[in-house]
Amino acid sequence: MASKQILVVDDEIGIRELLSEILFDEGYQVHLAENAEQARACRLEREPDLVLLDIWMPDTDGVTLLKEWVEQDLLTMPVVMMSGHGTIETAVEATRIGAVDFLEKPIALQKLLSTIAKAIREDTLKPQAPIVEAQSQQITLNIDGQAQHFLLPLDLPLREAREHFDALYFDYHLRREVGNVSRVAEKVGLERTHLYRKLKQLGIKFAKKGVEGE
Repeated sequence: MASKQILVVDDEIGIRELLSEILFDEGYQVHLAENAEQARACRLEREPDLVLLDIWMPDTDGVTLLKEWVEQDLLTMPVVMMSGHGTIETAVEATRIGAVDFLEKPIALQKLLSTIAKAIREDTLKPQAPIVEAQSQQITLNIDGQAQHFLLPLDLPLREAREHFDALYFDYHLRREVGNVSRVAEKVGLERTHLYRKLKQLGIKFAKKGVEGE
């Protein structure tokens, strides 16, 4: 069986090197990141079996990065937060967000190894989602007396499926309001500038002219 992969994210080189040596000696494959940017790149390149994530880092703190992974559906592996004496409350809060545990610095060797083993074991024992046949759902909506057909793919990763749904949702409301972005913004509960950015992001064409006199 291939050895488990652990990503260590910490801006202190001494801690990264120490943890790397310990974990390597225990048979783990270790990847290192000194900041959130490197951690993001590593997570996109591979899915580690566990992440050791420091809370305080210079560019983006660990809790913010954890939230990003949750929002982007990238928190598919157990994350153990690492914290100093003054950040225990923050570490506890991180477990509410999605971290499985936290380690207080300086980290005791046995506590480190037992926490990692427990997190990986519990993640391995999680029930796996059943495999379903790829499919799409056709949705038919009545707009101004005409049937409009939309296709919503269901076999995509959640983030991509959400983008398809968002595109369908805003396209539907734009058709209902005959392209009137201000009325759409009011109806869906978004500020108009936010809606413009969202439509542009989704590649939905719209016209800004005539907005002020609606």
